[in-house]
Amino acid sequence: MNRKIIFTAFFTMFLLAWKPFATAAEIRQALLGDSAPPEVPARSIVIKPDTRYVHVEGGEIIRFVVDDKTFSWDFNGPLFVSSFDLRRVAPTGVLDHEVRVIIAPNPRYMSP
Repeated sequence: MNRKIIFTAFFTMFLLAWKPFATAAEIRQALLGDSAPPEVPARSIVIKPDTRYVHVEGGEIIRFVVDDKTFSWDFNGPLFVSSFDLRRVAPTGVLDHEVRVIIAPNPRYMSP
């Protein structure tokens, strides 16, 4: 009887401990910014097969052009996110290679 109670208690604690990790992964994705409507961006960046990285500023909304496909991203994440693989936010099947986004701090929040 004691073994069954102990097993149930450990199993319950495991399930309760696992839930925050799943939520944390979802939150991390949200920290990268937000999808933006295609008509909003002020700047477009063309991604070619040999493109390995792109530079953006925090707060920018960028339209990415990959062959005949486009998607837009609003880089409104926190200051501590300085780079990530663009495939994490690109629609499925748009990018077939790693393109590192390097994010400069948003000048609006820089001290003089």
